Amino acid sequence: MHNPRILVVDDDPSLLRLLSIRLKANGFTPATADSAERALSTLPAFQPDVIVTDLRMPGMDGMQLFREVHARYPTLPIIILTAHGTIPDAVSATREGVFSYLTKPFDSQQLLKEIRLALEVGTPVRDAESTDQANDTWRKRIIGCSPKLETLLQEARRVAPSDASVLIQSPSGTGKELLARAIHDLSPRAGKPFVPINCTAIPESLFESELFGHARGSFTGADRQRAGLVVEANQGTLFLDEIGDMPLEIQAKMLRFLQDKQVRQVGGNHHTPVDVRIISATHHDLEQAVKAGTFREDLYYRLNVITLELPSLAERKEDISLLAVHFLSEIRKRDGHLVARSFSPQALALLTMARWPGNVRQLMNVVEQVAVLSTTPVIPESLVLKAIKGDSEPSEPLARAQSRFERDYLVRLLQITAGNVTHAARQAGRNRTEFYKLLHRHKIDPRQYRIAAKVARESR
Repeated sequence: MHNPRILVVDDDPSLLRLLSIRLKANGFTPATADSAERALSTLPAFQPDVIVTDLRMPGMDGMQLFREVHARYPTLPIIILTAHGTIPDAVSATREGVFSYLTKPFDSQQLLKEIRLALEVGTPVRDAESTDQANDTWRKRIIGCSPKLETLLQEARRVAPSDASVLIQSPSGTGKELLARAIHDLSPRAGKPFVPINCTAIPESLFESELFGHARGSFTGADRQRAGLVVEANQGTLFLDEIGDMPLEIQAKMLRFLQDKQVRQVGGNHHTPVDVRIISATHHDLEQAVKAGTFREDLYYRLNVITLELPSLAERKEDISLLAVHFLSEIRKRDGHLVARSFSPQALALLTMARWPGNVRQLMNVVEQVAVLSTTPVIPESLVLKAIKGDSEPSEPLARAQSRFERDYLVRLLQITAGNVTHAARQAGRNRTEFYKLLHRHKIDPRQYRIAAKVARESR
């Protein structure tokens, strides 16, 4: 494992030299930049774990640097150094998401302590960009680095080179088509067509024609010949989304195609050989559908050679902040006039602790709402809370939902700060007294999180 990388930004050359020496002596790998602009150019290559920056600098100042970095890497910790006269600015900065601030002249031991704490709770640049898989373009559309997602992607990597049929099972909104495209992009068929078919979107009367094509004059309105989607996918991948909703009559025809590897158009007289790989997906339990007689058992076994299960968003909470920032970035590219540029730490914490029955699709919807409605560059927690509540079913009283959400938020803060109330209160934008009152209201003892963190460190 590499020594933690610290990027130090200050326009004072002597301070840069001093901090570089101290950091090296304490087992860190430092890099220095004498301006915020130079720091931004250093960032992609150096990939720091923590940034330490002066607040007041010529040109772009420390807060502007923070906002530029935070927009892309919201969980990369940034520590600000400030003179006594700018302490109010520094306090305001922590509410925007700066990890902490120190006043000059500062105690080097205190700086080292803050850096070590930041390393415990932050996410370095290379993790935000999928670390050692940055060159894996086949998975570039799939955002996340949670253990469950990584395990699934390794399974997909092993499956991709073969021609075996794959069945992707997962709840709605988890990104089944993205996974299917990733498998296609890593397969020998990558340069050939990827043809998706949503089995819920095709009327039953048109299903056979859409899949297998039709001859001219074969039915009313068939004024020209059509090849069909299966033929369009020749030598590539045919993705059958929501296969569980395919009508039984069409299931029989699909089974015959899989057995014979050839299709006959509706109203046609000859068969056309077709070479495709089949990837199908469903949110249904197909085994239960087979038992209920709504899905053919023989087709099920043809499709279910290899099963992949995409985790729900509830099973990959580590990915929520990365997804939210990615969606915000994509929305800003599409709608350049938007004011919103990043999320406050509190807003990201709310997103992470929320329940997402609609999975990634629902999260994307909420991010778009707050991006459009935000009147400030940093999206506040209040706007996120409103959007989350508006996007979910009112299955419990508002007061109870607010209380549950607040408790989950406090627990999450104590988990990521190892029970350190001072740091947790700072991240919540509250003073210690207010924060202790909140803990007391929800009957939360911060000591249990300090003990849990200690046990975890000792067991490493």
